Amino acid sequence: QVQLVESGGGLVQPGGSLRLSCAASGSISSITSMAWYRQTPGKQRELVATITTGNNTNIADSVKGRFTISRDNAKNTVYLQMNSLKPEETAVYYCYCNALNYPGLRGYWGQGTQVTVSS
Repeated sequence: QVQLVESGGGLVQPGGSLRLSCAASGSISSITSMAWYRQTPGKQRELVATITTGNNTNIADSVKGRFTISRDNAKNTVYLQMNSLKPEETAVYYCYCNALNYPGLRGYWGQGTQVTVSS
């Protein structure tokens, strides 16, 4: 079992920055990759960024150049640095991880953190 807890959401003006954190606990050693998703009402959850245990990252085209995903293994925490935020990026941001669960993988979600971009 893995537990994920997000923090760092809030209200920010257009063009501003926020850093989201996702702290993992439980079976940390079973985690193979972590990711950030976001969701607005009435829309499907959208993949924003991923990072593997080997620190390989993938960023969605819509946020490339503005968002960065990183991890601190000592703190079992993954971060999403968001710069130049736009109003349309107002959403609930969710942390997700894949973890080994023989014979395959199991996904875990955090509870989400609200990001509101507004003047």
